[in-house]
Amino acid sequence: MLTKKQHTLLMLIHERLQEDGVAPSFEEMKVALELKSKSGIHRLINALEERGFIRRLPNRARALEVIKLPEDEDASGGNIFKPEFGGRPHDAEPNTVEIPLHGKIAAGTPIEALEQYENIGVPAHMLGAGSYYALDVDGDSMLEAGILDGDRVVIERCDSANSGSIVVALVDEEEATLKTLQKRGPDVALEPSNRDFDTQVYPANRVRIQGRLVGLLRQY
Repeated sequence: MLTKKQHTLLMLIHERLQEDGVAPSFEEMKVALELKSKSGIHRLINALEERGFIRRLPNRARALEVIKLPEDEDASGGNIFKPEFGGRPHDAEPNTVEIPLHGKIAAGTPIEALEQYENIGVPAHMLGAGSYYALDVDGDSMLEAGILDGDRVVIERCDSANSGSIVVALVDEEEATLKTLQKRGPDVALEPSNRDFDTQVYPANRVRIQGRLVGLLRQY
């Protein structure tokens, strides 16, 4: 299910493609949804693409394709909208599982290791048989991986991961950070997904993996 803004944007794109054969510009989308900046449209587009509703066509400006439309409707014929997170999770999504929320994780520079302070509900389909927790992202060093400042990430607990995985890494047993893991012989590189940030390289014995990214929740 979609949030109200996701649904509104999807239907706007669909209607314009049906009428004109071309998707609206980001500026037109921003005005139609009464948003203050195009970054909000960027987040909505990413969310619709991640959920399989639209597809961006390469090497073409404003080239969007609607793959499917929402099918869930309430008894009155209106669409059912799903909050991304917050509020009362069990009212929003009956099939949820509670996991601990461990506070904020830096997606820029490392911050202090985190402690649990509350439980939240997440969709059960996001989780497997392992143990999970959630973190709120603080910073934009993972921007190009689609992880934005203010996003909530779902992490599977583990103590090892393959190169290329996005992980929660604890540096020197006191600072935690969200980065892409790359193994370089005796060293470990924690790579950002933002060209404005530098890769952090440490001896492997200074880095302990605390989990790997398995899902993302976003509020608009």
